[in-house]
Amino acid sequence: MYKVLITGAGSYVGESVRKYILATSNEFEIDTVDTFEDHWKESNFSKYDVVYHVAGIAHVNADPKMEPLYYKVNRDLTIEIAKYAKAAGVKQFIFMSSMIVFHESQSLKTEMLTIDTKPNPNGFYGDSKLQAEIGLHELESPLFKVCILRPPMIYGPNSKGNFLRLGWLATKTPIFPNWHNQRSMLYIDNLAEFVKQAILRGLMGTFYPQNKELADTVDIVRFFAKKYNHKIWFSRLFNPFVWMGSFFLQPLNKMFASYYYDPEMSKMDFDYQLVSQEQSFDGLEITEANRHM
Repeated sequence: MYKVLITGAGSYVGESVRKYILATSNEFEIDTVDTFEDHWKESNFSKYDVVYHVAGIAHVNADPKMEPLYYKVNRDLTIEIAKYAKAAGVKQFIFMSSMIVFHESQSLKTEMLTIDTKPNPNGFYGDSKLQAEIGLHELESPLFKVCILRPPMIYGPNSKGNFLRLGWLATKTPIFPNWHNQRSMLYIDNLAEFVKQAILRGLMGTFYPQNKELADTVDIVRFFAKKYNHKIWFSRLFNPFVWMGSFFLQPLNKMFASYYYDPEMSKMDFDYQLVSQEQSFDGLEITEANRHM
């Protein structure tokens, strides 16, 4: 029986992974703990084999005034909890880092990240995650395995962020640029399966989980428009506006840039990409609430 503690009680990723693992295996006991105001220090870490650390500040606010808080939570708190876990005899520490440690795409230039690409964050969110990774590596040992995950955008039912907002747009807009791209994405169940396998196999190192298929913004919009019987005119006539707008509208770069992991980086000796991209899209419901998620 694997005893696991997930930090960040109530978080979307933490709760989704917990529910998935418990529903697909009887080899786990999973607890969660809130990291707000040091409540986690009241937990007895010595009874756990694994800590899955998902607590942190998401990439939602680039206000420079937020920078100290990002480092306090994403770097300092991560390292403090890991030290506490190691001292208590926890055997494995799984850290949710991010693809953004490499950098955030800020142009429409096609970028494929490979195993040789060096992290070079261009914002304090990515840097806070990278600094946490560096601190964790200083703690790792054969008796304290550090497993770092650098996922791309994670999506799933009721997830927050840009993906379901794009799905909402697909059900409303009458026109859309026919600008094809490639993006790495990760469905929540595929992430959960990876975490389960990482625990079962005692993985140590840095990993890059993603869906088996790369995503294309045009195909995503077309899928949801068709699902909800909405007609859209896709045209390359709008592509020059995408290109010109990308120089001063960062959301266009997020939507249309080709920025992805080399699929070879994400292959493992076990299958975690259990849900295809189309299957994952088909299981999502788009509502008016997604406009503001």
